[in-house]
Amino acid sequence: MTNLDTELKDKGIKETFRGQAWGENCREWVYYDCVLSLEKIKRRYSFPDFVKTHLNDDNKSGMEAGFYCDICKDAVMGLHPHFGQGKVHID
Repeated sequence: MTNLDTELKDKGIKETFRGQAWGENCREWVYYDCVLSLEKIKRRYSFPDFVKTHLNDDNKSGMEAGFYCDICKDAVMGLHPHFGQGKVHID
């Protein structure tokens, strides 16, 4: 997922948060102000099985979509697709 993080930085996508977002079950989560096309990115990067697609539909805990590593507990997140109108979409 480091490559995806680097790609988003290189494209000038605004980083909105980097750090331990949720407590013990996460290490470093980085959020970007864009919509990530989850299936296209997953295919393009050929992520291993321990990198999971993450889609949070709960408006109380934060609606987001991205990728989460089950081993290192890092994540790269974008906006939930329902809130991405007018935002950059990354394929």
